[in-house]
Amino acid sequence: MTRELDESLRSAFEARLAELKQEHRDLDAAILRLEEAPLHDPLSLKRLKKRKLLLKDQIAGLERQLDPDIRA
Repeated sequence: MTRELDESLRSAFEARLAELKQEHRDLDAAILRLEEAPLHDPLSLKRLKKRKLLLKDQIAGLERQLDPDIRA
């Protein structure tokens, strides 16, 4: 039963990780488009970049949980 729970939890983490990575890529594309616009809103750009950094931290956290660095 514990193994099934572990596999279920791992699958949920992997699914969430995939969602976060996709959102990170989407934000990257949105930031590039906004930066290329002749008249862009600096506040919106700053918010997108902050969100992207937050996603990066969440991705790193999930990756650590999925593949912890075990030292013997």
